Amino acid sequence: MRYDYLWNREAAAGQLHGKERPACLVAASDPSVIPRFVVLLPITHAAPGKDTEAVQIPPKVRAHLGLDDQPCWVIVSEYNVDHWPTAGLALVPGTKDKFAYGFLPPGLFAQIKSLFLEVTERGASLQTRR
Repeated sequence: MRYDYLWNREAAAGQLHGKERPACLVAASDPSVIPRFVVLLPITHAAPGKDTEAVQIPPKVRAHLGLDDQPCWVIVSEYNVDHWPTAGLALVPGTKDKFAYGFLPPGLFAQIKSLFLEVTERGASLQTRR
């Protein structure tokens, strides 16, 4: 999906909005509970630093999703929690009614989810509530 992701450092500086970017919806609360919350992970071209946990998106998957040719990573050590549906959704560039790039392959999604849970359980992740 495309989402107005707010980095933790931006939220700490008082910003309310971030940059529209690809994001990975990694978890959602029960749809029967209102409000419904989702957990969103940013996708970035910036290679992860030593304190950042991430999973690189393979070139074939980037191409399938319609992302550009530059290497990119799903950051799992930082996330936004937002209401669903969220006003932070944005149109995929070049489309008139598309908010999602598509689904990640199940194996890649499982890798991302597993590492996200591991990092979160260690207390090594940063949460920004929207």
